[in-house]
Amino acid sequence: MKVSEFDYRLPDELIAQEPAERRDDSRLLVLDRATGGLAHHAFRDLPDLLQPGDLVVVNDTEVRPARLWGRKPTGGRVEVLLLEPVSESGDWRGLVRASRSPAVGTSIQLDDDAAVDVVARDGDQWILRLRDRRGAPEAILDRLGVMPLPPYIRREERDPRDALDRRRYQTVFATHPGAVAAPTAGLHFTPEVLEALDRQEIARATVTLHVGIGTFMPIRSATVEEHRMHAERFRVPEATALAVDAARARGGRVVAVGTTVVRSLEASAEGDRVRPGTGSCDLFIYPGYRFRVVDAMITNFHLPKSTLVMLVSAFAGREPLLAAYREAVKNRYRFYSYGDAMLLHDPDATRARGKTR
Repeated sequence: MKVSEFDYRLPDELIAQEPAERRDDSRLLVLDRATGGLAHHAFRDLPDLLQPGDLVVVNDTEVRPARLWGRKPTGGRVEVLLLEPVSESGDWRGLVRASRSPAVGTSIQLDDDAAVDVVARDGDQWILRLRDRRGAPEAILDRLGVMPLPPYIRREERDPRDALDRRRYQTVFATHPGAVAAPTAGLHFTPEVLEALDRQEIARATVTLHVGIGTFMPIRSATVEEHRMHAERFRVPEATALAVDAARARGGRVVAVGTTVVRSLEASAEGDRVRPGTGSCDLFIYPGYRFRVVDAMITNFHLPKSTLVMLVSAFAGREPLLAAYREAVKNRYRFYSYGDAMLLHDPDATRARGKTR
């Protein structure tokens, strides 16, 4: 398959730069997988669109405020993105963006008390050491860090929207710090939506997948099959595996909230069951993939020619998905991380005990 087959036209003004006023104010485009039919809703309608007995699975990763701004000794401006800690003494793996790459040994000053030292280079990444005269190095993130928004959301140093991003580029069920990007399908949920799901007897479970920098990496090959995914750490709790079994037994559907949940569940599949545990997920899902666990999906609108568009195309079909995207553009939906959402499901489907696709 050619990567170009997953392209579409998107006017720049439809790329959302801020979230909706309320999380559940977002719009929800519903795609019927059986018929290809489309319907327009608000996200707060979700509980009425699902079925009693369904299981909604969310990603409870928490985004670190891991973007830092500083200055080199020459005065040059530097942007640092911390990816993951590599030691308990304040060393991190990260990315550095500057007009000229800093030399090993350079100290990047963040403020009068805090700095980032460039310890080593590892390919296109760096080993960076945090120092803070006020106390523990990790406290720098809470004090000076900003949320690592994707590059299509435009923010400058000391942007007045930082406080909004800290609150809204985080799901209401974020629990386990470790992500450098939000599982954006979960950003639309509110306590009111969760309470409505409970009233509808729709169960809920969690996985943890720490979204990595690979989520922003473009596909550089001409064909889909040549691409290799970056690995991301994930965990499927035993309670979630049992919840999937219980949903199967009562004929309910497994509804994945976001592509990270899809990949976590499918990477853990044994038949149409889920194996609990931790691991590293580099599963690349594209058309032709046979889904073993996920029956319905909630997801945002994704970048053209991205692995995420390919995953959703595998679930809904490439042509129906691109037709839905054209409908969304026509109706001025908001796109990408702070944008609107889709529900892809067969509203008449149930899963009987032991039944597989």
